[in-house]
Amino acid sequence: MKVHVLQHVPFEGIGSMASWLEEHSADVSSSRFFENPELPLLNGLDLVIAMGGPMSVNDEAVLPWLRPEKQFIRNAVERGVPVLGVCLGAQLIAGALGARVYRNAQKEIGWFQIEATPVADDVFRFPDKCTVFHWHGETFDLPAGAVRLARSAACENQAFQIGRNIIGLQFHLETTPESARAIIDHCKDELAPGPYIQSESELRGTSNAAYTEINRLMSNVLSYITRT
Repeated sequence: MKVHVLQHVPFEGIGSMASWLEEHSADVSSSRFFENPELPLLNGLDLVIAMGGPMSVNDEAVLPWLRPEKQFIRNAVERGVPVLGVCLGAQLIAGALGARVYRNAQKEIGWFQIEATPVADDVFRFPDKCTVFHWHGETFDLPAGAVRLARSAACENQAFQIGRNIIGLQFHLETTPESARAIIDHCKDELAPGPYIQSESELRGTSNAAYTEINRLMSNVLSYITRT
């Protein structure tokens, strides 16, 4: 399995997905846009993973690599390459396919519940309710042909699927204690009081069991879109 990761900042890597990829003997390459915006050829790729970051998909004027990245994602979707988008990555899929990405009514940072939305049998099914890790201030409209998979009290479009192998997640299932500490260390200035913003102490006090549960769900999503 050949996998390419689109990474936007050094402190938001693939987290628990690394173990899943290793278990499946994946050959993993990456575009680290904070170092080099070079993108690979799509030929031969079995999976594209677009990760998160504090920037907006609308920042093309200051981050010119966003435009070719969106085109790369659009081409992957059109060619039937499985694509997983996490947080900013989900917004990039939506934006690449013509949907609007904009500021959400509330920032959502911390461990909050999502609930599955009624969907057909031929799409990925989340648990009816589960608690996952969030860190976002923007949201998106669903792109054409997308099915909404989950919502939350703070954000209506939390997850979507297009076809059989394109999934966008506004939240983070890949987060580990180590990757959580990294994003807290780099972005804790965002932890201003708000109805859906947990404190630094709450975030740092999360149990290992919470990470284990979301990481298991992350593995299920990966297996689903790659049919492994």
